[in-house]
Amino acid sequence: MAEDFSFEIVKNIGTLGSSKGGWTNELNLVSWGGRPAKYDLRSWSPDHQKMGKGSTFTKEELLALKDLLNSVEIE
Repeated sequence: MAEDFSFEIVKNIGTLGSSKGGWTNELNLVSWGGRPAKYDLRSWSPDHQKMGKGSTFTKEELLALKDLLNSVEIE
């Protein structure tokens, strides 16, 4: 990772689940490198110092995902 890599979890929106090791899958508002916060879905270590791969969404993208999920019939 770059030396100037920084992030700030601005708001925890919710936790989707957790693993045996204590890592949690979370939806958060995260500011990356001091930029405006975006919605972020990824796994985090218990102390939030390490993270797994994830996806970052703008408000518009998250609304589109919400609409898509609302249209899915879960079996």
